[in-house]
Amino acid sequence: MRFYLAPMEEVTGYVYRAVYHALFDDIDKYVTPFITPAQKRVLKTRDRKEIEPEHNQGIRVVPQILTNDAGQFTDTCGLLLELGYREVNLNLGCPSATVVRKGRGSGFLADPDRLDRFFEEVFETLGKDRALVNISVKTRIGLELPEEFEDILKIYNRYPFSEIIIHPRLQKDYYNNTPDLDVFSDALKQCIHPVCYNGDIFTGKQYEDFIKKFPAVERIMLGRGIVANPGLVREIRTGERISKEALKEYHDALYAGYREALGSEKDALFKMKELWSYLGKGFQDAEKYLKKIRKANRQEAYVSAVNQVFDNCGLGPG
Repeated sequence: MRFYLAPMEEVTGYVYRAVYHALFDDIDKYVTPFITPAQKRVLKTRDRKEIEPEHNQGIRVVPQILTNDAGQFTDTCGLLLELGYREVNLNLGCPSATVVRKGRGSGFLADPDRLDRFFEEVFETLGKDRALVNISVKTRIGLELPEEFEDILKIYNRYPFSEIIIHPRLQKDYYNNTPDLDVFSDALKQCIHPVCYNGDIFTGKQYEDFIKKFPAVERIMLGRGIVANPGLVREIRTGERISKEALKEYHDALYAGYREALGSEKDALFKMKELWSYLGKGFQDAEKYLKKIRKANRQEAYVSAVNQVFDNCGLGPG
């Protein structure tokens, strides 16, 4: 099984990836939070930091691009090629209303004819030399109805993608309801490309249940499950659950990394509070301490609240 780290805006950036890789080193591919191309052939400073080679040394990183403009996509691919990247991923999964209103992310799925023309232009421009760049897609199954994915998948099958990462939810679901495994099952049979599954695997037990149902799957992308439990892949492979000591080391390394990279205690605390919205779910009877973490606006208050979680709360069942 190959495991990928999902792109999560404001969460799985280059600081997170470096810390995770240093402590766990069990992810085969890291997909970056999306890059939004500018009108000119230039990367925004924030996006440039994400994909700078020195920020991603020793790990396999795939930049993800969010656009519905073929020219912007191919121009950005050119910039990424200059930095040494040989694979890019197109975001067709983001369910954010702001993104969808612009016809990007999962919003692009609403117009299959335009999507088809987009890929035709992209592969006409980049596909002449397949050794230069591999293109993968991270996709939802539609906006309103699961039946939409049949036509979307036909489009994917027309082009030489390196893989299709399927999150089998609709845009309207956001992260509610449950992944539509019936649609995913049909896609496995019909897709001519390698398929990676993404969606709602938070425990070793959920992974085991999924693999029993889909033993042919060889690629799984984990996102929220990894952020909440960075020992999840190890747990899947060995049955060994992460200890509080290892979680504390993970936390402390991230906090130090954000303080150094951002140069601002306020910004570092913002990042860590976002982390705790996932990490806190793994602790029992921790709400009063998590509330203190959310309210903390100084290092001393934050560190004190974190220590209270680790000192007083056990880890929940896996």
